[in-house]
Amino acid sequence: MAWDFESEPEFQEDLDWIRDLIDTEIIPLEPIMDELENSEKLHIRDHLRDRVKDRGLWGAFLDEKLGGLGFGQLKLALMSEQIGRSMWSMVVFGVQAPDTGNMELLAHGGTEQQKERWLWPNYRGEISSAFALTEPQHAGADPTKIGTTAVKDGDEWVLNGEKWMITNASVAEITLVFAETNPESRPHKHASVFVVPRGTPGFEIVRDIATMSHPDAEYGRPGNHSYLRFTDCRVPADHMVGAPGDGFVLIQKRLGGGRIHHAMRWLGQAQRSFDIMCERAVSRESHGKTLGSHQMIQDYIARSHTEIEAARLLTFRTAWNMDRHGASAVRHELGMVKALVSRTVLDVLDRTIQVCGALGYSSELPVEGWYRSTRFGSIGDGPDELHKSVLARTLLKGYTPVEGWPSEHIPSRLPAAIEKRDELLARAAA
Repeated sequence: MAWDFESEPEFQEDLDWIRDLIDTEIIPLEPIMDELENSEKLHIRDHLRDRVKDRGLWGAFLDEKLGGLGFGQLKLALMSEQIGRSMWSMVVFGVQAPDTGNMELLAHGGTEQQKERWLWPNYRGEISSAFALTEPQHAGADPTKIGTTAVKDGDEWVLNGEKWMITNASVAEITLVFAETNPESRPHKHASVFVVPRGTPGFEIVRDIATMSHPDAEYGRPGNHSYLRFTDCRVPADHMVGAPGDGFVLIQKRLGGGRIHHAMRWLGQAQRSFDIMCERAVSRESHGKTLGSHQMIQDYIARSHTEIEAARLLTFRTAWNMDRHGASAVRHELGMVKALVSRTVLDVLDRTIQVCGALGYSSELPVEGWYRSTRFGSIGDGPDELHKSVLARTLLKGYTPVEGWPSEHIPSRLPAAIEKRDELLARAAA
């Protein structure tokens, strides 16, 4: 029996190094991060990226057979937990969404020329990318229905349609666009993926959208979500990734590992929030005793710790299974992890805000900002309701319907129980 709850000593050194870099170099910048000049941010980012690259930890998400480091999902999960302690760490380690998913898509479906032109510059951090799937008039949870079309015209494809909530589109050099090319092949072979470079005629960024995380939309801020419009937008035929109709399969390849990484980053954030909660509980007094001496607060602390630990173990087990059996074999587990952890982190953040009172609600602690940005987690990358539905349908396939009474109906089981008693007594007496 092989069962281990600790990392190899060499990799644990890497995890310790990651945590130290984030705690000593990145987290101290958080109070002024939004006020830094863009040039200052880029200098700091590139300096820290060089340290990560020198350590051999840059862009570790990409599988070795696809040209990456081949860490595997379990090691990536452990790294992601540390990276989640401060979300800016993602760009320092080259694991920021949506770039990672786009690179996996290009690695799986791109030609060698496409990889040289777009994948490797993206992987090295020289360009950034966006992924345009969701639309304003169609449910983002159902990519089998899509309004954006691409029609072949000679050696070009002509795109028409609108996209909505497209992360980083206003700063990305390329946008990967999901569009319908084969309507007769619905639901799963009807669409394709195209690379559309910034500045392509007919490709319009209508606006960056104000959100709960950033109520005042500042156009061109990294992490923003954009409203896009394609009007007779022409791209060469060699900008299609894969073959016509491959889009649905390709977008599935970009999601699997990403759900584990998202989950572990959220848990890293949840743990940091939990630390804030506990520090406040032992420091603040109310009604003659510390907050941590009140049973309600003790309940918050006990539940939060238990939920974080349970979610960590479930995510680690899913990563372990994915390393051994592949993403398709653990599809329902990936959805389970995503739905569980997105709820867990919000619950922990909410309790932290409650324990810290007015200070937690204010922007003088980071928790309220984390809550606003993380609230999207239950919606993005497939809403939690969809993942839970897939999980339930998968589980129910393992059960067989019965006629009449349930299998565990006690009166119905009495004859077999009496028969088993007589059998065991006879054998014991022999």
